[in-house]
Amino acid sequence: MLREACVGNFRDAVAAWQAGANRLELCENLDVGGVTPSFGTIRRCVDAISIPTFVMIRPRGGDFVYAPDEIEIMKTDIEACRHVGISGVVFGALTSAGCIDIPLVKMLVKCARPMQVTFHKAFDLLTDMNSGLETLVSLGVNRILTSGGKATAREGSEHLCNLINYAAGRIQIVVAGNVTDDNLPQIRRLIPAASEFHGRKIV
Repeated sequence: MLREACVGNFRDAVAAWQAGANRLELCENLDVGGVTPSFGTIRRCVDAISIPTFVMIRPRGGDFVYAPDEIEIMKTDIEACRHVGISGVVFGALTSAGCIDIPLVKMLVKCARPMQVTFHKAFDLLTDMNSGLETLVSLGVNRILTSGGKATAREGSEHLCNLINYAAGRIQIVVAGNVTDDNLPQIRRLIPAASEFHGRKIV
């Protein structure tokens, strides 16, 4: 079982690492769901923390439909992460019609290599998750962060079980949505095939 702690600053990153997190998702401004942290924060985490750190690549809060200038910012942030040795990046991009922005995700995945890539909870806005999963597999994405289209992992547990079965090992499903250290045993019983869990209070 892997616990990924979502953290909003360097101090919280250190605290989560020391509390037993296996991986970090590093963000800033968690009040809007997380945006890209400062380069200084990213660099300090690489230098000071020994567990893998995945960095949120999101230039602003709000929707996941990005303008050309925002895309350039995302590319620059991904390149900076790769340059300093970050283990992975986390992003999501949709079209105005609510589908995965295939050309953009393809380009960002290519930009990110050899880092790992997680498609974040923008996935939960898709109407056809199985089709979305197939698209992300074809684009080379490594993980999907999802609560099964519901507000919490508990509410979305049936959908999460179905997604994991449908994925059949082709892509990792990271269970998210109010997953905490306290309720993790229950969530694991509801989603027995899951092996990676994500939350702000997971440790």
